[in-house]
Amino acid sequence: MKQVIQNFRSGVLKIDDVPPPMLRDGGLLVMNHVSLISPGTEKSTVQVAQKSLLGKAMERPEMVKKVLTAIQKDGLKDTLQRVFERLDTPAALGYSCAGTVAAVGADASQFSVGDRVACAGQNYASHAEVVYVPKNLCVKLPTTVDFEDAACVTLGAIALQGVRQAEPRLGDRIAVIGLGLLGQLTVQMLKAAGCRVLGSDLDGTKLDLARQLGADLTVRPSGLMDAATGFSEGHGVDAVIITASTKDNSPVEIAGAIARKKGRVVVVGAVGMNLPREPYYKKELDFKLSMSYGPGRYDSAYEEKGQDYPYSYVRWTENRNMAAFLDLVGDGKVQLKPLITHRFEISKADDAYRMMTEGQTPYMGMLITYPLDQQQALQPSITVVSDKPTGPLTLGLIGVGNHVKDMLLPQLQSQAAVSIRAVCTASGINAKALGEKLHAGYCTSDSQDVLRDPAINTVLIGTRHDTHGRLVVKALEADKHVFVEKPLCLTEEELDAIHAVYRDKAAKGLRLMVGFNRRFSPHAEKAREFFAHRENPLVMWHRINAGKIPAEHWIQDPSVGGGRLIGEACHFVDYMQSVCGARPNSVFARRIGRQSSGITDDQCIITLTFEDGSIGSIIYTAGGNSGLAKERFEAHADGKSLTMDDFEETHLYSGSHREVFKTSKRDKGFKTEIAHFVQTVEQGIPCVMSFGEIAAVTRACLLAVRSLQSGSAHDIAYV
Repeated sequence: MKQVIQNFRSGVLKIDDVPPPMLRDGGLLVMNHVSLISPGTEKSTVQVAQKSLLGKAMERPEMVKKVLTAIQKDGLKDTLQRVFERLDTPAALGYSCAGTVAAVGADASQFSVGDRVACAGQNYASHAEVVYVPKNLCVKLPTTVDFEDAACVTLGAIALQGVRQAEPRLGDRIAVIGLGLLGQLTVQMLKAAGCRVLGSDLDGTKLDLARQLGADLTVRPSGLMDAATGFSEGHGVDAVIITASTKDNSPVEIAGAIARKKGRVVVVGAVGMNLPREPYYKKELDFKLSMSYGPGRYDSAYEEKGQDYPYSYVRWTENRNMAAFLDLVGDGKVQLKPLITHRFEISKADDAYRMMTEGQTPYMGMLITYPLDQQQALQPSITVVSDKPTGPLTLGLIGVGNHVKDMLLPQLQSQAAVSIRAVCTASGINAKALGEKLHAGYCTSDSQDVLRDPAINTVLIGTRHDTHGRLVVKALEADKHVFVEKPLCLTEEELDAIHAVYRDKAAKGLRLMVGFNRRFSPHAEKAREFFAHRENPLVMWHRINAGKIPAEHWIQDPSVGGGRLIGEACHFVDYMQSVCGARPNSVFARRIGRQSSGITDDQCIITLTFEDGSIGSIIYTAGGNSGLAKERFEAHADGKSLTMDDFEETHLYSGSHREVFKTSKRDKGFKTEIAHFVQTVEQGIPCVMSFGEIAAVTRACLLAVRSLQSGSAHDIAYV
């Protein structure tokens, strides 16, 4: 299918052929008929991407700080490689469209194939022939609304939420500052609500258009003060809605000046907000920010998982705002055709952006239209290199997030035995971009393409955690060697299912390895050598200064990421297991508290016992200072002690002798890990990480979460 994408590093915008997105539970695949270019938002996005690296840095100073910190820890070369990798990731443009439902995911039964729908959402309702959109960001069209009008649904919902924040009443006199698309829609909605409207803009043609669409009076900003005085009969306007886009404070300044005492000022557009205290204080003005298209925005539970808010308590969500806007259009209360100045076929969409950025041709609403070749657009696979050779390890990538790209792919590419044949991601644009970069045979959004491919003998699974267990089983059943990023799975049932399949497949030579990279670090090897001939059990302590992750992040969701114990603490359980050479046989976890982080499992202590009598404590905290290194490990036995700091420096104490082992940078074992996995496949040698060890770590973490809930220790049973 065709999609409008932009490379953030180079700024190059193009219409590319990419695989369609994957259908997911709780959402729809929609064949686009029309999408709307939002002049304000998209112009800004495109212009930032076209800036120099310095210009981009000035736009994101907080990211510059993170880069500088990473350079200190990981070195200049590796850090810059990751930065440029991020910048090279293509971005989808667009966030408002309308089309026909092509497929319906589970838990979206209120929709049917063939339904006419309007869609919203950045990275969902994009300029593409096919889009995936969660159900709460889709609404059915009234019979009286066509696709062109419906494509404006996102802007309409944004304007409507701004009007709701202003709390208009019949007869109110309200000023609208900025008469672009949002402003024009706002004017019409206020008129529909029985208000008198004063509009202001620098552009005379927009003033004329606003009067045609119902504004009672329009003026340029220079005359707004006097006009507002007359318009309000000297009292000041009841409310001001700011829909302009500018970095200076002039809109909020003039809004404070023209509003009546105890009036209302609502900011919808992106403007400077250095409020002048005197008018806002002396008039006791209500100042509000309108949050995009309403309640639900920026809430992943609402937008991604489809969890609606109770109707009685949240009357107007973003979905209900979208539907209300379409009703206004269907009833003729809001006119959109006069606001559309240009239409472009998808193949010529770059002309629209060129017009926007060059600024020589007047424009307002611009639409992109699409051919309706559903069969062609829904093809999930696209050939990149038609004659891609195979090798001893012919690899299919399923899920390629930042970790896989940053830490694993460079190591895989350095292995002569590895041939990357397929790249599969849920987003077609990412699959295509990475497929081209890796010179893969093909890219796809359907993991079944990879699993059914007889030329592929190995898969790497780097998807979200909740998919790992299912994909591992399917890959093994398809007779593929498997490297899966941690964790192996999220439930005991999934672990049992993997064990049942792998028991038979291992006998036939298939390899299964989990991304517990730390055991492959030279610092881990040094620890194993140091304690190789001990007579007594180890006492181990591992402190992790994990840092905060927001509660709404997917990894904190038990059903998706498993939480931080299952999702990350598994690393440290395996590290201890590797150092002492024995599996854990019991676990007890105690929550530190919720007062500093608000998350249930990212502030805790985990105590493990091991089959050889060793004991280990993992202190996992999200409440530490970011200036402290992330990890410190200690181990003690037989009068010997070892400390390891963040995989950079290990100190070994034996009698009066002290040895210091250093690496030039943090070395968490990724290179050795991948080399070992390739070797196990290519040469058929056993993996140093047995399935029993993988299962032990997985069960230990699952039971640690249970221990947090129960307050009891749990024995780890092995099958």
